[in-house]
Amino acid sequence: MAIFGGKESNVFETINKHLEMVKLTLEKFKEMMEVYLEGDFEKAEGLMREVEQYEREADHLRREIETMLYQGAFLPANRGDYVRLSELIDNTADAAESAAHVLILAKPRVPKELKEEIMQLVNESLKTYELVKKATELLNEDVNEALEYAKRTEEQEEEADKLEYDILKKIFESEKVTTYAKLIWNQVITKIGDIADRAEDASDQVMLMAIKRRG
Repeated sequence: MAIFGGKESNVFETINKHLEMVKLTLEKFKEMMEVYLEGDFEKAEGLMREVEQYEREADHLRREIETMLYQGAFLPANRGDYVRLSELIDNTADAAESAAHVLILAKPRVPKELKEEIMQLVNESLKTYELVKKATELLNEDVNEALEYAKRTEEQEEEADKLEYDILKKIFESEKVTTYAKLIWNQVITKIGDIADRAEDASDQVMLMAIKRRG
């Protein structure tokens, strides 16, 4: 059962739209990565433009949430929490866009022996976002469940972090990857890992808000 009503319900509706738009940004980024790793750089560049478009739309929704909050939704003491949460959620889309930009602008050679592991990292990072998305949606329904999903987000981020480290280690130890490609893939892999990191940051905010509400 929803906890709030009126203006607050409108804010939650926009928050949910924002969550979905960030999800679309990440899914388009995943598609771009798959295409790039298969060697179709031209198509990957086109998909990067779509990542940019979705990220812009997500950013617009974030600003809309902030406007609604400062126009009177929620008590003043709670508005900052929702502003902060929307910013942290939006940062996951920013991380994906940043990874896309580095990859397409620099176009490093694909380390074929690591293709599967790179896509695994993308998938694990997106799973982290899915968990914090669910945690955020549950804030207006069940704070205990929101807390549970926030905790699961942290656990998933740790899994992504381990995989990120393993991939970077293999890249830097590889004799097949050029120094230039190592430097670029280091940035790209780190930014993919940032998707999970930013989702985990948002889960911390969900925890804080859920604990406040639970008393």
